[in-house]
Amino acid sequence: MAVSAEEVAHKLGYADSDALILHLPLRYEDETRITPLREARLGDTVQIEGLVEHSEIQNRPRRQLIVQMSDGDSGRLYFRLLHFYPSQVALLKPGARVRVLGEIRPGYFGAEMVHPKFRVVQENTPLPERLSPVYPSVAGLSQYAIRRAVEDALARADLSDPLPAPLAFPESFPGFAAALHALHHPPPDADLAGLEAREGPAWRRIKYDELLAQQLSLRLAARHRQTLCAPALPEDGGLEDRLIAALPFALTEAQGRVLREIRRDLARPQPMNRMLQGDVGSGKTLIAALTALPALAAGHQVAVMAPTEILAEQLYLKFHEWLHPLDIDVAWLTAALKGKAKKATLHGLADGSIRLAVGTHALFQNEVAFHGLALVIVDEQHRFGVAQRLALRSKGAQIGHASGDWQPHLLMMSATPIPRSLAMSYFADLDVSVIDELPPGRTPIVTRTVSAQRRPEVVARLRDYCLAGAQAYWVCPLVEESEKLQLRAAEESHAELALQLPELKVGLIHGRMKADEKAAVMGAFKAGELHLLVATTVIEVGVDVPNAALMVIEHAERYGLAQLHQLRGRVGRGARVSACVLLYENALSDTARQRLKIIHDHNDGFAIARADLALRGPGEFLGARQSGLQMLRFADPLADADLLEGARAAAPGLLERHPEGVERHLARWLPRGLDLFRA
Repeated sequence: MAVSAEEVAHKLGYADSDALILHLPLRYEDETRITPLREARLGDTVQIEGLVEHSEIQNRPRRQLIVQMSDGDSGRLYFRLLHFYPSQVALLKPGARVRVLGEIRPGYFGAEMVHPKFRVVQENTPLPERLSPVYPSVAGLSQYAIRRAVEDALARADLSDPLPAPLAFPESFPGFAAALHALHHPPPDADLAGLEAREGPAWRRIKYDELLAQQLSLRLAARHRQTLCAPALPEDGGLEDRLIAALPFALTEAQGRVLREIRRDLARPQPMNRMLQGDVGSGKTLIAALTALPALAAGHQVAVMAPTEILAEQLYLKFHEWLHPLDIDVAWLTAALKGKAKKATLHGLADGSIRLAVGTHALFQNEVAFHGLALVIVDEQHRFGVAQRLALRSKGAQIGHASGDWQPHLLMMSATPIPRSLAMSYFADLDVSVIDELPPGRTPIVTRTVSAQRRPEVVARLRDYCLAGAQAYWVCPLVEESEKLQLRAAEESHAELALQLPELKVGLIHGRMKADEKAAVMGAFKAGELHLLVATTVIEVGVDVPNAALMVIEHAERYGLAQLHQLRGRVGRGARVSACVLLYENALSDTARQRLKIIHDHNDGFAIARADLALRGPGEFLGARQSGLQMLRFADPLADADLLEGARAAAPGLLERHPEGVERHLARWLPRGLDLFRA
């Protein structure tokens, strides 16, 4: 039974069949010409037409249908079908005329094709007049069904341009209908390599339209935000001055600048939507604490959310250290909190007696109710999904308003710098602040890549380092040995190092320990009672021990660049010359080798981010799968930076002068709505 266009669309993940006009081919097959066998060369993908001379089913070495065909005096060709149906056996009887399309390979009896595309034809069956598109598919969906559904959608759709040139797009670009026709129905003389590489005028028009839809939607999201209400928080009751005065250091100029930007946002009666970027150790956490003060001074509540329990715990300890002297209590809420303690925290959030809560995703669970949530701070924001951020932010509607038009202010923080082109493309509805300066006194970190075969030398150097009064970290990827990955476990490394270094006090910390156990170990390390701390990546963020001057990372080839940079940032926080040793196994992949070279050559987080982006591409770099960001399907903000700039420049005028055309354009490109862009 034929599959309907709607069924095809739903199987491919579209809202309806209208969206199939933008289900564009991956590649193309040339069925417009017949190649005589005598002209076909090994390795060529060609179409041959001829008569079946013989066919049989063979069972050795595996079950397959072997067909021998001839195109007359030109030669013979064998083709093998490894998966076939009885109906195909019946079609491929001697005397049948067939066209086969596939790659010519050397076979046991001569030239052959393995599982080619074929169809039975009549002697005068006309050839197609255009290249045959091959579409992205899913299991159980044939190319024939997709092609038919796409053709149906193209026949029904209004392919006119809803926005005028040259305001919307350059006049040199083809029209939308012409671009689609060139991609779905390319002529035989089309630049096949260019089409498959997504190059040329038609592809540039499609990419531009997609980028324009994204820029329009982001501007609409920002405009929508200006219609919402949030508590204006112009004063902090002197809390900021008291906190800064108690610090043993002064704020950097960059910290002062971003704090002023944030305070201007908080003073307005519309919700702040700001991204705070800063390299490892630049002082983002302190800015977050200072950001919370105006809301707390006004009697409102603040929620600080982190992606992992260890990071939430470090934030909790820092906030408690800074805010407790100001008579501000800090609550703690994670999934690990149970029983009476959890019940008391939930009750305090609901009645407003707890004004500041730090925690993980547990903060936005259904059972959590806030009395007056005015500010949400999200650390390592890219590791949260859009739905999670929305769930927490929606709890701010309880500040004296039942209306969904009321939202708390939002500050998102990231130690992964976002290059300008990606920020323009994915975070254009955010205001961005950058702490582009490290605190004074931070010493440069010397990075060394060392083969794991030289581990005894590293241990000896570590002994000398610690006996000279410094402290060190030894980071392992796993808690227990894994036969699959063959990585050294933290527990095993701890036992070995304690045996090899009897003159040193060696501690162990990992994510499976209870919160009080981890706190005790970290407290001992900070107090200088431990020389060496063996750890998993629980120390990746938030840990600040100025006397720790050496970091050893085992199996460094297994880590991503951002994580290596975060881990390295745990040292270099005091006056000592600091070093990071990356131990690697000798069998390195090309990507792992490139990562280690980048981290060896660069200390600047922005330079590392640019290199990371070049290695991984925008989707993986931004953590799109985890974050819920709607990634671009066709355009690349880096490779298509000129198109992005053009779309960004055109968007304001189009919104002002052609609102109905904008609506039609967005309906074409974003049929599921703008929710993701409003997150």
